[in-house]
Amino acid sequence: MRLALFQPDIPQNVGACIRLSACFGVELHVIEPVGFDFGDRAMKRAALDYGPLGHMTRHADWDAFQRDRGLGRLVLFTTKAAGTLSDFRFERDDMLLFGRETAGAPDFVHAAADARVFIPIRPETRSLNLSVSAGIALWEGLRKVQGLP
Repeated sequence: MRLALFQPDIPQNVGACIRLSACFGVELHVIEPVGFDFGDRAMKRAALDYGPLGHMTRHADWDAFQRDRGLGRLVLFTTKAAGTLSDFRFERDDMLLFGRETAGAPDFVHAAADARVFIPIRPETRSLNLSVSAGIALWEGLRKVQGLP
C-alpha cells in the first residue's frame, strides 16, 4: 500500500504524512506543484526526524506521477465518492490518493481513479484534515490486507 498527495498546500500535512509513511512502512508520493517550499521550517518540524525513513518521492506534476507510480489501483479519497471506507475492499498494491486541502482533486484526477472512497463523518461537518484522513484511510487499508506493522 502507498500514500499519495495531490498538490498539497500545507507543509504540516506533508510533514504528518511523512511520519505516517515512516511509522507504517509505506511509500509517500507528493505530486507537485505544492503550496510551500519543501525547506519550510513548519514541514521539517512536523516531520521531525522521520523524513529519511519516509520513502518520499516527489513528482514534478500529474503526468510524471502517472508515468512513474507503478502498478496498483489508484484509490481517490474524496467527498464526491459513492463508496465508504468501511465497505471498500483494499488490495496490497493500492495507491491511496488525497487531493489538495483547499480544492480537493480536479476532474481529471477523478477520471483517472480506479476507485473513489469517502470517510463517513457527521453530515453537519464539511471534511477532515488531510493528514487525519490519510491516517484513518491508511490504517484501515493496512488492517484489511493484514499489512499493519
